[in-house]
Amino acid sequence: MKQSWNIATLEWQDIAADGTKYSLLEGRRDVAGTGFTYAFAIPSGFWDPPHWHTADARVVVLHGTLYLGYGDVFDAAKLEAYPAGSVVFVPANAVHFDGSDQETTIVGMAIAPWATHYVDSSVQASAGTIG
Repeated sequence: MKQSWNIATLEWQDIAADGTKYSLLEGRRDVAGTGFTYAFAIPSGFWDPPHWHTADARVVVLHGTLYLGYGDVFDAAKLEAYPAGSVVFVPANAVHFDGSDQETTIVGMAIAPWATHYVDSSVQASAGTIG
């Protein structure tokens, strides 16, 4: 079992049409009580509309800057910047929106089960999203 990863050589398992990329690094997202770790790449100019997750997430910004805000409606004035090296806690069921104006890579850790729900259910989900 692999115990370490290098973002520069990571094999992305899901690449969406919007340019987002996802890789499950370890664990399972579908088995209750199981921890898992994932990587997520955000292309420059990508903004994920308001959504929430079914479990707490602990996110480390590896590269770039993650912008994150809370609320049911995307509001750029509510975005806070988290540069590389930041650690962010996103509580379960907290409606939020995020993205970046530069290429950004994050690693997240959570406990399954994991699902993402968009406020607007017609939104095309980003890479790695399961509902």
